[in-house]
Amino acid sequence: MAGLWFEEFKVGQVFKHEIRRTLTEADNMWFSNATYNPAAIHIDHEYCKGTEFGKPLINSVFTLGLVIGLSIQDTTLGTTVANLGMTDVRFPKPLFAGDTVHSVTTVKDIRESKSRPTQGIVTFLHQGFNQRGEEICICTRQGLMMRKPA
Repeated sequence: MAGLWFEEFKVGQVFKHEIRRTLTEADNMWFSNATYNPAAIHIDHEYCKGTEFGKPLINSVFTLGLVIGLSIQDTTLGTTVANLGMTDVRFPKPLFAGDTVHSVTTVKDIRESKSRPTQGIVTFLHQGFNQRGEEICICTRQGLMMRKPA
């Protein structure tokens, strides 16, 4: 399904996104390397043995991007102008290689753009869950969305 136009969103609308993604060690290493993040908690198994987790954590910025990315096909694919901001980002539970992530998006607010008559602003609440149904990420995102062409 292509993304929705600004007018097609409704406050309270909930999207349970069908696409899921199982994470691998390679995903975590690639992302940590691509973003120049050498934190041992993400890339060093020996170091992680001495932590409360016992193994490397998936990079939280990768987690955030994945949770939002899983929502795009149902919500904003081809109809978004830009992300305006992300706030209230939290990671309540850790995520590890081998975990499978799915996302749920709730429309929290809709408002017309005061400066762009052909666009509007939608506030999304994105939640990511692991295969056990535990919330692993939550984020509020404001997207500048296109209005349906006349």
